Amino acid sequence: MKITKSLTRLNSAGSGAGTSPTSPVFVLLHGWGSNEYDLPDLLHYCGAGSADYASLRAPIPYGMGGTWFGDWAHEGVPEGESLTRQAKEAAQAIDDWVRANIPDDRTVVTMGFSQGGLLAAHMLRFDPSRYAAAVSFSGWLAPGDLPGDATLAAADVRPPVFYGHGAADDIFPKSDVAAMSAFWRTHGTLDEHVYPGMAHSINMDELRDVQRFLERHGFVRPQIW
Repeated sequence: MKITKSLTRLNSAGSGAGTSPTSPVFVLLHGWGSNEYDLPDLLHYCGAGSADYASLRAPIPYGMGGTWFGDWAHEGVPEGESLTRQAKEAAQAIDDWVRANIPDDRTVVTMGFSQGGLLAAHMLRFDPSRYAAAVSFSGWLAPGDLPGDATLAAADVRPPVFYGHGAADDIFPKSDVAAMSAFWRTHGTLDEHVYPGMAHSINMDELRDVQRFLERHGFVRPQIW
């Protein structure tokens, strides 16, 4: 599996507004059947409109774009061992792209929706030393262990993880949502928000909460209102 399509704004010279060589790069991971054009505009609503980003297209063609997982139980959602295997394969492809295209001295914050939401958090498990934080919109947890899990659990300072999901989201079983919450309470610094009435989606309240999350952890500058 190899990522060959992306939409990027990578200002390694640091001359862009509000960027520097050490400013974070947001790695954006879309959901099932979408593409690399789906998420960059959301950065404007999260206080990161001038930030560097790399929006990656999932390498398996599907719909108007791609899918990170080629086999699923229902609606782009694999389960059990199949999910564990496919999540690891997708994470390796993402990591290969990051290592080939983003300088080692740049902080990387992952952000994704649905399949991409799973993988955004999954990258912290894949390599805790490379990925600084994650924003998971309506993601869930891949079962099984990764080498980084023990590192995260033992860390004195654990990476920030934003997990937002809708109370009316019925794409995943409630047990999957609970597993995601439970894992990141013990392996990250979890900031979880549940949005009443929201299904499998993203709303403005959530984007404002993400802005506060990014400001609080120093990934974007605080906005002056």
